[in-house]
Formats: sequence, structure tokens, C-alpha cells
Amino acid sequence: MIGTHFSTMGGISSVVNVYRQAGLFERLPVEYLATHCDGGGGAKLGIAARALARYLLLLLRGEVGLLHMHVSSRASFWRKLPFFFLAERLGIPTIVHLHSGEFHLFYGEQCGPRKQRLIRYVFDRASRVIVLSQKWQEWLQTISSNPHIHAIYNPVQLPPPAPARAPGQTVLVLGRLGKLKGSYDLVQALALLAPRFPALQLVMGGDGELEAGAARAAELEVAPQLKLLGWATGAAKEAALRGADVYALPSYNEGMPMSVLEAMAYGLPVVTTPVGGIPAAVSDGVEGFLVPPGDVAALADRLGQLLADPALAQRMGMAARRKIQDTFSTEAVLPRLQALYAELGFASAVPPAVTGRAA
Repeated sequence: MIGTHFSTMGGISSVVNVYRQAGLFERLPVEYLATHCDGGGGAKLGIAARALARYLLLLLRGEVGLLHMHVSSRASFWRKLPFFFLAERLGIPTIVHLHSGEFHLFYGEQCGPRKQRLIRYVFDRASRVIVLSQKWQEWLQTISSNPHIHAIYNPVQLPPPAPARAPGQTVLVLGRLGKLKGSYDLVQALALLAPRFPALQLVMGGDGELEAGAARAAELEVAPQLKLLGWATGAAKEAALRGADVYALPSYNEGMPMSVLEAMAYGLPVVTTPVGGIPAAVSDGVEGFLVPPGDVAALADRLGQLLADPALAQRMGMAARRKIQDTFSTEAVLPRLQALYAELGFASAVPPAVTGRAA
């Protein structure tokens, strides 16, 4: 299995870390090769070169029976091509696992005809392709003739139920901050809501355009109500999720955002947009609200509705947690991944059940 380093910021590392926590790497003969890490160009080049060297050694030993590639857009996709072509040349089955919420833009707007043909070749020749939702499955079927494209959701481990606490006025978002994630829309919504909710706090945990976000909050005179955490992991991330009342992610493009699924697992109602695979996780009016991307007034209205009605927020949060348990938990998702492994030759290594923490 190849993908980004376990400690790297982003969705692929979040998914792979859930695989690890659920014991997948212990039950199956998986060797994980990190092809990317956070840091400068030298560090990224070095880790990619080491991964390729290790892969070549495993191939020479005849120890690779399946290649599972986690890919996103741009450099993430191109970086994995040598691994794919070597496996294909040697007749080794391949799984191409697409995570990017902007891959349609990458393919349609950033690649010329030659690169598009190369991308189609990879998807056409992969033994199996995994996408994160039926919507992405439908899109990929417009460019690939591969009959083995599977929509498999990102898995989430359920944390223990949250202890009861008094309702507050904290809106949380985790992940990369920037225009396409709707970060500036959230700051504008904060400004609209501030007069009505003087105790309101918007907590943003992530990397990206932090300084620009802070500058926009200062322009709108809501800087005291904006808290920038930086990239939150471990105990800091759990504390942020436990301390929030509403989770918001008004993105313009998405695959299946892990941050939304994690927030739902913690029992938070979600205000987000109907893009990518999000509608499979959040039904408007059930686990939260869906608003059109870029509609700041609607975003502020729905956030205000939840902040003003703690009972409604609690009901939606409980529905969100149930949705995760039933549809997105490791117990619900990982057997489908293991079934693909079985189809490609690893049936004897697949156990009948997946362990994980119960609700």
C-alpha cells in the first residue's frame, strides 16, 4: 500500500491511520510505503525515492502480490505512476484509490490531451478502482471504461460517547483553510451572526491561509471571535471536537471529507454543502443542514438556527453519530475493502469480522 506519511496533514493520512487503528495492517500482509511527507522539496523527494527503492526490492524478491495506491490530484497522482506501471508490467493486481475532491478540475482544466490519455489509461487498466461516493463513481465512469469502479466510503472509528455538557456557541472547522474550503464564507457568516450571538466563537484548526483568514476577520471586526488552532492532532483535536457545538465545512469541492465524518462521530450537527460525497453522509434537516456553496446568508442562517436551538442541535448530532455507526464505521466499511482484497487473491488472509470500538 502506498500513500502519504502517517503524520502528514490531509485526508489520505487520516484514512490510512483509521486502517491502522482498526488493525487492518495486523490482519493482512500489508507493507505501507510512504511516498510523500510534509516539509520542503528535499524531504518530499527523499521519501519518494526511498519508497520507490523499497518497492523495487520487494518486486525483485517476488513479495508484492497486490498494489493499493492512494492518490489525489496533481503531484500525488504523477508520483504514483512508476509504482503502477511496474506492477502492471509484472502482472500484479492494482487498486487505484481516488481521494481528491477536485480531480474533475485537475483532469478537465489542468491537463492537456496527452495527460488526460495517461490518466484514463491508469483508471482503465487498474484491477479495481475505489472512489469515495456514488457521485464520484458516476463521474469516473464518464472518462473510464473500467467495469470495476467501486464506491467505498471513508471509514471512521467511533469515539466513546461525549459526556453531557452545557450548550455553548462554538462553531468548529478542521482541515486546510482557503477559499475552496469556504473558509472566508465562514468568517463572513461569523460577522453576520456576531450581533445576535455575542459569545459566538469560530474555531479553525488547520493549515493553509491562516494569515489571510485572520486579516479578513479583522476587516469585518470579528477578530476576537476567531480562534486559529493550527493543525490539530491527538488530544488537541479531540478537545476541539468535544468542545464544539456545531461543525461547519462550506466547501466548493469535496470527495468524502474525513473531518465531517469525524465530527459526526463525535455527535456534532453539521452545516456543509451538497458537493462530492457529502450528501451520502449528511441529509438536509437530519444530521445537519446543506447550503449552496458560496451562499453566506444561508450559511449564517443555518448556523444561527442550530446555535439558537440546542435541542435541535442535540437531535441532529445524535442522528449524525447513528449515521456514522450504521454506514461509515470501520465495522461497516472495512469488510468491503477486504472483499476487494479477497477478489484479488487475499481471501485466506481476510478474517470474518473487523474489530473496533463500539458506540
